[in-house]
Amino acid sequence: MCGIVGYIGPREAAEVVVGGLQRLEYRGYDSAGIAIFEPAAGLQLRRSVGKLSNLVARLSREPVTGHVGMGHTRWATHGNVTEENAHPHRDTSGQIVVIQNGIVENYLELKARLLELGYQFHSQTDTEVIAQLVGHYYREEGALEPALRRALAELRGGNAVVALCAAEPDRILAARLGNAGGVVLGLAQGESFVASDVPAILDYTRDLIFLEDRELAVITREGVTISTLAGTPVERRPVAVPWDPVAAARGDYKHFMQKEIHEQPRALMDVLRGRIDQEAGRVHLDDLRLDDEALRRVRRIYVTACGTAWHAGLVAKYMIERLARVQVEVDYASEFRYREPVLGDDALLVAITQSGETVDTLAAMEEARAQGVPSVAIVNAIGSQAARLADGGALYLHAGPEIGVASTKAFTSMLAAAYLFALRLGQARRTLGPAQIRAHLQALVELPGKAAEAIERALPVCAELAERYHRASDALFLGRQVSYPVALEGALKLKEISYIHAEGYPAGEMKHGPIALIDEDMPVVCIAPRDGIFPKMLSNIEQVRARHGQVIAVGNVGDTELAAKASHLIDVPDTLPLLQPVLSVIPLQILAYDVALRRGCDVDQPRNLAKSVTVE
Repeated sequence: MCGIVGYIGPREAAEVVVGGLQRLEYRGYDSAGIAIFEPAAGLQLRRSVGKLSNLVARLSREPVTGHVGMGHTRWATHGNVTEENAHPHRDTSGQIVVIQNGIVENYLELKARLLELGYQFHSQTDTEVIAQLVGHYYREEGALEPALRRALAELRGGNAVVALCAAEPDRILAARLGNAGGVVLGLAQGESFVASDVPAILDYTRDLIFLEDRELAVITREGVTISTLAGTPVERRPVAVPWDPVAAARGDYKHFMQKEIHEQPRALMDVLRGRIDQEAGRVHLDDLRLDDEALRRVRRIYVTACGTAWHAGLVAKYMIERLARVQVEVDYASEFRYREPVLGDDALLVAITQSGETVDTLAAMEEARAQGVPSVAIVNAIGSQAARLADGGALYLHAGPEIGVASTKAFTSMLAAAYLFALRLGQARRTLGPAQIRAHLQALVELPGKAAEAIERALPVCAELAERYHRASDALFLGRQVSYPVALEGALKLKEISYIHAEGYPAGEMKHGPIALIDEDMPVVCIAPRDGIFPKMLSNIEQVRARHGQVIAVGNVGDTELAAKASHLIDVPDTLPLLQPVLSVIPLQILAYDVALRRGCDVDQPRNLAKSVTVE
């Protein structure tokens, strides 16, 4: 969620860049930095730890001038919050600077290769790997554009990258890999802009171009030239963004829910920022107020939540029990305090809430406090009541505002945050060693890119399914084990925004009632990743087929066995079994959205629902 701003034109670049960063400070507040080119002084870097005001203060003491430059506000992923880890990063020659929003999934292997070649690193970030790699290829190519193309071809992950070379000060290069980091280009008379989000440059231009996946832009005073990473030219006309701030915030999406579905790769990346150390195989949850000794004393965990967050809690139960070997119970917050729970002095309450203001969840936390049991909040809203009540600390999602009433990015962010918490618990309890944690962290780092792939794969299939099934009066969602909560969430999304009655059920329990409902008119959505219980799920699918149900299967890419048994298949990438729900739920969100759209429903504000339930 880092902020990026770049400028080339007649104005003082530092003023434009810092002003844009101030509008993006919500995207990163660990550190900030700028790089400005001036012919006599060359590349001038200024970096500071902490909020952007610290960088502004430094610039007042050590001003820079020039008409081309770029800046960055950082929210740490790799490396501590230090000036050395702040962006921009230089290559060895000091003539090339790079800033990045994203995660380089394979940075460890790239760094190892560069170290073998004799390159020295001055930070712990993955971004310095990009700078050194670009510099390495620049020495072979003699030009920034081909060097950047070669470097980008070796990166894995979702990245927005901006580069500047002192030997080519008439241009800035920007590229986008995947859907985890946005790149917006702004055009005006005799000047051009680049940013990671629209608000940064709206004071200067409303004519914007949005880079797509695997595209590179050469930005000059006269305009921009876009091509694919393979070099194929791309023609794209600028879009005139309206003055309406709501429309500007929604961007080129029809609804906030659609936008928030597409923001999930970025949101997943932001959950990880500053919390993982791949090299050491450790998880750092700095906002957690429970040390290793306190976590080792925990024998029972009570997860409490409402609605979509409750479904996330069900997934969290599997994660915590398998990774940390701690017993977990999951309660609806609205039921928790009324059952007069007996918690015990070895218990911990984990409250999951997007808004942090849900009255039932807050009441559950108060009940835990009354019994002397610490609580931890997995929450999106910073400074919310849940975050303040959580005496054990808050694990913030950092997913950004979620405007659509039906939760999407908050749900998948909750799953990623719960996974981090389970790893942290396993680390403290020594059920997981560094090598095991390292494998889990690699899977987490790859998750944003796989989420982007899941979105792209689901879009055309879900549009066709919505056209076919939008008149259905009922739908059944089936899953087993960790996919059962995904079935519940898929059913909830469909009923919330399309008003179709839908029910989520454990597939193994289908024969104990719901099978009576299945006929040739009923769509039956079966979540069937290729996991340890896959053969059982295939058997359940056969039972649906025997009753002439229309099977819509969500499975892994390349699963021909599942494809042969399903009426329709939506395939998603595979990952570790406990992380698979993050990917499996994405097509169900898109399907619900497309069906609601086809039925003419109010997607963002469905009837009778509110974003935060603050009354009983």
